[in-house]
Formats: sequence, structure tokens, C-alpha cells
Amino acid sequence: MGAMEPCGTDEAVRAGAMLFTLVDPVPGHEVAYNRWYESDHLYSGCMVGPWLFASRRWVATRDLKDLRVPSSVPEDVAVARPTDAGSYLATYFIHAGHEAEHFAWANKQVFELYDNGRGFEERTHAHTALYFAVGGHRADSPVPAHMALDHPYAGLVTIHLDRREDVRHEAYAEWFDETVAPGLLGDTSPVDQVLDWRPIIPKGSEGDAPMELGTGPGTRRRSLQMLFCGRAPGNDWDANRDWSTITEVCSRIEESGLATVRLAAPFKPTVPGTDLYTDQLW
Repeated sequence: MGAMEPCGTDEAVRAGAMLFTLVDPVPGHEVAYNRWYESDHLYSGCMVGPWLFASRRWVATRDLKDLRVPSSVPEDVAVARPTDAGSYLATYFIHAGHEAEHFAWANKQVFELYDNGRGFEERTHAHTALYFAVGGHRADSPVPAHMALDHPYAGLVTIHLDRREDVRHEAYAEWFDETVAPGLLGDTSPVDQVLDWRPIIPKGSEGDAPMELGTGPGTRRRSLQMLFCGRAPGNDWDANRDWSTITEVCSRIEESGLATVRLAAPFKPTVPGTDLYTDQLW
């Protein structure tokens, strides 16, 4: 009997790319948007596509939006404009080595859905972009990287940053691994693992969509770190706690001189099949 999909001739199951889509419903359409997205679009626009194997939706309620830093970013490098834009974050993993096959399907699928009345006009994209995986930072986490969206993590913190012009991502990742990760992934920290990504910058019509997608992917200096948390990140945002808090992580990044933080944002998971949090966004 031959090998079964999704592995086939691949060495293992690995996340090679990610769709990261941060969106706001138009006020007054929160429940309708939530129901449309989780019951229809998550599946018809993403999960039924080839080689996309994991998803997770997250939400930033008003109290979590108030914790985002920095409060002001130049418009040309902003991830969320304004800083509190984007209430719902959907994240999807695409199997390594098969990204092109999925993207070809997805680019066609989204137009077909909208052409057939399966879109949702009362929403605004804050930042929707594709990213490719470039490693991660782990301590003793038993959760493999490709299972990070399936594991019931209690929270997620995303940190978008722009590296200094002469700093490659590999150099930044090495510094982070040696300087920040040991404390960040310690026994008392909420963070279980960190996954690193860089943006896929579309060429020509590759990034076309039937709606505006918000801020762009950034430049080749952009990096994204996803901090998967075992407890709600809002409880660990206060800089008066130990140094492994998220604000301290951002301060260390800035003080390193290697990069500038463009957006650090906490989220908690949505509860599928419910409208929980739809009344707490603004």
C-alpha cells in the first residue's frame, strides 16, 4: 500500500506558509459577520482548498485592543491603521512544498465565491497577507509547530517588526533565541512556543482580490513572530510583572537596535458555534 496524503513523498507534515487575515466587521454587523465567516467562508474560502490543513480564529476585544503597542506608527509601515483596527484574526497553515498549488486554487476560489453571492460586504480588512515559515523558538513544548493552531492555546500575541536594513532575519532570530527566548519560554511564562514568519510579497496580479486587503505585507525587512500562550495574554501585558511580559519583550527588541516593533497585539480564541465576544469589540 502506497503512502497516504497529506505526506505522500514529503518527509513530514510541516507548515510552509500561512494566511493571516485581520478584519473588522462594520459596526452593527458583528453577529452576521461572525456567523458568515465561521459557518461558510472559513470552509468554502480556505479549508476545502488543497494542502491547507489547519485553521484557528482569534478575537481582540476592546480590552485587548487597548493593550496594543506601539500606539503610533508611520502610515507607510503600519500593520493596523489605526493601531486598534482589526477585531478578528484568522490564521491558516499551508503544507510545506505545496504552497503554489494552494494559492492557485485560493486566488480563483475567492472570486468565484463573490461572483456567486457568497461574500460579505460589511467588513473591512485591516491586514491580510501571506507569510512563509522561517523557524521558531521552543523550550520543552510538547506541541509540534504544525499543530499550534489545533492545540487549545488560551491566547496568541503577534509581533510584527521591521529589521534594520543590514540585519537578516537569521541574525535577528539568533539574537532572539539567545537573549529573549530563555526567559520568554521559562516555567512561569505564559508563552509556550514562538513561530517566525516573513511576508510573501506578491508580484503583479498575484495579490488581487475582490475587496481591499488593508495594509500591505511590508518589505523584505519585515518579520512576524507568533507567541502561542497557555493563558490569556492580557494578564501578562503589564510591564510591572517579571521581564518575560510582552511589553518587556517589545522593549528588548527595540533596545537591541536590530529591529523596530510595528505592532504587538494580543488575541484570544473565538468559541466556534457561538457569538461570544461579538458585543465586546468596540
